[in-house]
Amino acid sequence: MALRVVGAGLGRTGTNSLKLALERLLGAACYHMMEVFAHPEHIPVWHAAARGQMPDWRTLFAGFGAAVDWPAAAFWPELSAAFPDALVLLSLREPQAWWQSASETIFPSIRQQTGSEWHAMVDELFAARFTMAIDDPAAAIAAFERHNARVRATVPAHHLLEWRAADGWAPFCAALGVPVPNEPFPHTNTRADWQARNG
Repeated sequence: MALRVVGAGLGRTGTNSLKLALERLLGAACYHMMEVFAHPEHIPVWHAAARGQMPDWRTLFAGFGAAVDWPAAAFWPELSAAFPDALVLLSLREPQAWWQSASETIFPSIRQQTGSEWHAMVDELFAARFTMAIDDPAAAIAAFERHNARVRATVPAHHLLEWRAADGWAPFCAALGVPVPNEPFPHTNTRADWQARNG
């Protein structure tokens, strides 16, 4: 199985909802940071990638129909090259709202994991492909906007779909050529959900 969707949108842009939605549409698993937690043997693979030593992407994503969220989203150029027929899905959010959400969820969790192999991997990934200044709103937002601008400037229009959580099913169902499910779009992993789970 080859990836049909390469998620280029960064964490806290609806990626957990996208994971569930894409699994529903594609009938296959969607890779997300949660997979890294479930498969700690993937941590050194991503750590090496952050250092420029790319894995065999088809082996890493065997059995998956899509990939969204960090760390995969940081490697969207390599994934798009490895899976040239895949739709590149850029999930978006208003930059200030993204910062507010990230600063209250994923960024504190990164700081709390200091000393772990996972933390070392994320540190190198952010240093190489995002920013280490996650406590600086202006720097983090600038990195977020720079990332999105690069996706827009690089991916051919016929392979790129920009999506926001309010868009629901229709845009990527149309892009994938699948019917819109007769059920609500999954809206999960809100800030309240995250804080309740990681409290």
